[in-house]
Amino acid sequence: MVSRHGVPYHEKKLGQLFCDNKASDILGMLLDECQQAGVDIRLNTSVQSIERSKEGYLLQSSAGELACQSLVIATGGLSIPTLGASGFGYQIARQFGHRVLPTRAGLVPFTITEPQLKGMCEALSGTSVEDCLVSCNGQSFRENILFTHRGLSGPAILQVSSYWQPGDAIEINLLPQLDVIEWLDEQRLERPNTELKTLLGELFTRKMAGLLAEHWFVSKPLKQYSQAELQEIAEKLGSWQLVPAGTEGYRTAEVTLGGVDTREVSSKTMESQQAAGLYFIGEVLDVTGHLGGFNFQWAWASGYAAAQYV
Repeated sequence: MVSRHGVPYHEKKLGQLFCDNKASDILGMLLDECQQAGVDIRLNTSVQSIERSKEGYLLQSSAGELACQSLVIATGGLSIPTLGASGFGYQIARQFGHRVLPTRAGLVPFTITEPQLKGMCEALSGTSVEDCLVSCNGQSFRENILFTHRGLSGPAILQVSSYWQPGDAIEINLLPQLDVIEWLDEQRLERPNTELKTLLGELFTRKMAGLLAEHWFVSKPLKQYSQAELQEIAEKLGSWQLVPAGTEGYRTAEVTLGGVDTREVSSKTMESQQAAGLYFIGEVLDVTGHLGGFNFQWAWASGYAAAQYV
């Protein structure tokens, strides 16, 4: 379909496909397909209630009464309420006897409130570290991280946030490409008079190197560090432990974890096992993918599956 509509795209890492130009090209493609299929799109129309009828379902809306044989719930989750996200889909699911698993924000930045660490994040706001390994609860992601004025973001942080629970610590390896203690030992032998923050400035921004030296260790020439001190520095850079205060919440979350229990929906047709003719697709279900378009793919794939049967 993408090729048929002449939308140019390219592949990034891990098989992720991105538009060459802008995301609205995909929106235009979908709207064209809807127009060709005779889809009646009604904007600025709210649904007040849904009831079963002999023929299927009866909807009371701000545009009047609507009747249908099949009803597809594609309301999404709670993420980014400024775009219209709400819990309406969960309300309908419960109305027709479905279990809704607890929801929370996923693929979301962390907030930091510990004064010293918060100050460092604020000072480094907008600074990214290109290659980090972030771990939590047995899950690890190697991607960029980004310091923000409220805490930490970036792909690796967003990924691991979906596995984090309040009170959990996360671990960040700022230099996963190096055996840090071995590297520090080598540098001490080769460049004994080089200051630590100067050395770190070759791996991070000068500002970040300076702040690390300010908050984590006293910067001095490498030859003045004992082996125990170098080991401590290596452990800090390779396994930085911190406990986020929380997340940015649904305001900025890319997905919603939890939702309609998939055990009560056909995996082939997406039809409810509680109410014939009722279908659930996309993020309203308890399905969450990784960062990189996988949640869009789930929305489209589940929508396609339901469309074969409605």
